[in-house]
Amino acid sequence: MEFNLEVPQSQFFIRSVSEKGICVNKDYYNKPFILSGEQIITDWGVASIDDINEASLQVIFDLQPEVILIGTGKNQVFLPPATQAHFFRRNFGFEVMTTDAACRTFNVLAAEGRHVVAGFLPLIP
Repeated sequence: MEFNLEVPQSQFFIRSVSEKGICVNKDYYNKPFILSGEQIITDWGVASIDDINEASLQVIFDLQPEVILIGTGKNQVFLPPATQAHFFRRNFGFEVMTTDAACRTFNVLAAEGRHVVAGFLPLIP
């Protein structure tokens, strides 16, 4: 699936998402990573949804986003209540969805000028 969206050239944005990876600007990422409009963190220490915990979320929390998106791969997998509590305790809004849906949502929110941060798991683990 290819996306077309006009955004400022200084921002990161998602061009496409496929089994090849997530194309941010001109580069493909096929391992878990974190994306904001201003930066990419390619060494997010998670291999699967089971690895998302307070420690792995802290790098996202440190960016102080308005909203957090978690792309869970090909299938939507909800975070356990104990993991969700980390968001609530810090007053962060968050959404968990498939990676392709999270990519589309990221672009919309970033284009609106919202400070969104997303953690993406690839479509193929």
